[in-house]
Order: sequence, then structure tokens, then C-alpha cells
Amino acid sequence: MALHRSKPPLLIILLLLVVALVVPSAATSAALVGVNYGRVGDNLPPSETVPRLLASIGVGRVRLYDADPAVLRAFANTGVELVVGMPDRCLPPVAADSAEALAWARAHVQAFVPAVKIVAVTVGNEVLTGANASALAHCLVPAMENLHGALASLGLDRDVAVTSAHSLAVLATPSYPPSGAVFRPDLLPYVRPLLAFHARTGSPFFVNAYPYFAYVSDPSGVALEYALLDQGSAAFTDPATGLRYANLLHAQVDAVYHAIAAAASHSSKGGGVELRVSETGWPSAGDANETGATPENAARAEGDAARPVPGTPLRAYVFALFNENQKAGPSSERNYGLFKPDGTPAYQLVGVSMHQGSNSTSTSTSADGIGGDGEASTTGSDGESGFFSISAASPDWQCLAATSAAIAGASVFLKLL
Repeated sequence: MALHRSKPPLLIILLLLVVALVVPSAATSAALVGVNYGRVGDNLPPSETVPRLLASIGVGRVRLYDADPAVLRAFANTGVELVVGMPDRCLPPVAADSAEALAWARAHVQAFVPAVKIVAVTVGNEVLTGANASALAHCLVPAMENLHGALASLGLDRDVAVTSAHSLAVLATPSYPPSGAVFRPDLLPYVRPLLAFHARTGSPFFVNAYPYFAYVSDPSGVALEYALLDQGSAAFTDPATGLRYANLLHAQVDAVYHAIAAAASHSSKGGGVELRVSETGWPSAGDANETGATPENAARAEGDAARPVPGTPLRAYVFALFNENQKAGPSSERNYGLFKPDGTPAYQLVGVSMHQGSNSTSTSTSADGIGGDGEASTTGSDGESGFFSISAASPDWQCLAATSAAIAGASVFLKLL
């Protein structure tokens, strides 16, 4: 059994990395957690106040969904690492014309570096499974290729990775069991060249993984504790591999690794691709029929999200920084934020004492705060390793994937057990 001991919530781990009210660049240089900064709201604070809020909780990596100049300028000289987004509407022209890709790279990347620390560009969001998939899927890899070429011509390809974020709907089956996961057959003509691109350029494969969606779609079949990453939940054992998964997020991530391995096994291209979680989170409120969307569950999910993985760090971005009141869909869509628009916590952020009016916080650690490097043991009393593993395919694949995932890169990681 892997060791089950009490562990500090995510925000305590974050807060050990910062001193309150220091300048953003000092606070974020060693931060380990990324967050998605969405702006689909009409009551959000000015962008120039956001770096201070991030610094107050020790977050040094941010994913944006566009490359708005005003937002990029707000992060200048802060040291915050940014993943910026190329909107879906830009894919067709960028895919069709390398000059368009060069113009976009000049306007949205070159114009802001090095003052703004742009480390990656996501080309579209959930392009292969979104509402416009039929029109955009064939544009994805050509757009990525052209953008990468544009960055190379500007001397920025070594500093700025090119990737795209995908939903778990790219899989043909759910993450049960992880070892059986494969990509949808109709998407393989797009996925295989995509994996080859990642393998050739060294950029990561981004996936949006939400245990909440799996739970709310089948609350009687998915245990709440398992979906919440609760340390006391019963582990699931994959019958084909014997590997145990402590929670649903770990199973979802390993399912994608298996799918990558299966797709790459048909050729020499696509192996050794690193996987990063571009979105994961839990809503703090929802409609009456949205089971589990509560402040208590959101706090539990975020609090259990940062535990070490033996061998391989999983890099992830929490969704989201703010509640966004103009997002479409059920109420939960507008309640994923760590913070309300006024800068106060959307739910209890353990170890954080907010100072209203300044979008900043003072910090404290509880009596059960961790010391040293903040890592719990990854080996149980019976000598077995922790639950999560890059388990797919051959030992050669495992070695390649583990090596790739261990390389320090453009994004931030959560170490998961």
C-alpha cells in the first residue's frame, strides 16, 4: 500500500513558496502551481491588478486563452510565465499561409518578449472535439507547423513551445480502465501527425481533464471521494496492468498516456511525448441538478491536488482564477474560480488571509504545514510505489515518457501521488 498520511492542502504548499506582499517577480520565481486566467466576465478586476493577486498566493505560471496586448503588458517584468492562446478563428488563415503565422507571431509574441515571459502558445482550444471541429480539425497541425516555423525564423522557437489543448473527448472510451484507452478512430488522421509534431519539436500534449464531469454524469457509478482526489478513497486497480489509481484524475491522465502510446506504436513517430494538464478544477456552485458543485467539495478537490508522483512530475493548470459571470451553460460554468471578481476567495482557501481592497493576501501556515521540500513519501510501508505511473506500452516507451516528463519546461507542475 502507498503511504496514506495527512498532507497539506494545495494553498499551503503554494504559500510555503512565497512571502506576503513581495514584488511579483520575487514571489513567482519558485512557484509550482499554474492557473488559468479566463476573462469571460464584465465585472473582473483590471488586468494590471492580477499579477499582485497571483504573487500573494505564490502562483508563477498562468495560461491565457488569447494574447490580448493589454493583458500581456500587465505581466511585463513580473517574472510570471505565460502560456498564451491563439483563438480558434485564427487557425484557417495561419494554416493556409505562413505569412499569416509570421504576422501573428510578431504581433503577439515578439512584440512583448523578453519583458513578458511567454513560454508557449496554445493553437486553439479543444479544436478536435469542439463545435467547429469539422471545419477546423484539418487546420490544427498545419497551423501549429506554420507558427513553429514563424517562431523559428524569429529565433524564438527554443523559448516558446507550440501546442494545443484537448478535451478527454478525444478518447474513444472513458478512462476506465486506463490501459484500454485509445483515441477515437475518426481523429487518428489528425492525432498521429499531431503527436509527430510534438515528438519532433519537444512540445507537450495538453489535455483538459475534469473528474467533476465524470462524477456529475454518473454520480451513482463514480464515488465522490474518488473524483475529489480524496486520499481516503478506495483505489481502483486496472485489471490489465495491476496498477492502482488513488483517484480519477490520475486514471484520466494515464488513460491519455495509454492512448498516446497506442497511436504512436503504429509508427516510429510520436513516442516520448510529454503530457500536461491544461485545465482541471471543481466548481464551487451550480444548478440544483449539478450534484457535487459545492464550496466544500471545491476546497477538497483543490486541497488534494498536490501530492507527489514517484518518478514523473505532472504539470497542470488549475481552472480558474476568477468566477466568470458571462460564461454560457449551467451555473457551474460560472463558478470554477478560486476567487470572486472582487479578489476574495470563492471558498475557503486554507492558509490564506485575504486583505480586501488590494487584491493581495498575507499568508500563514497551519500547524500541520509541511517542512523540507514539501514532498510526502511515495513509498508505502510494504515497499510498493505510489499509485500513479506512466504505465502504457513497452518499457522503452515508459522510459521515453518519463524522461520527457521530467525535463523542466515551459509550464508549471503539480506533483501528484
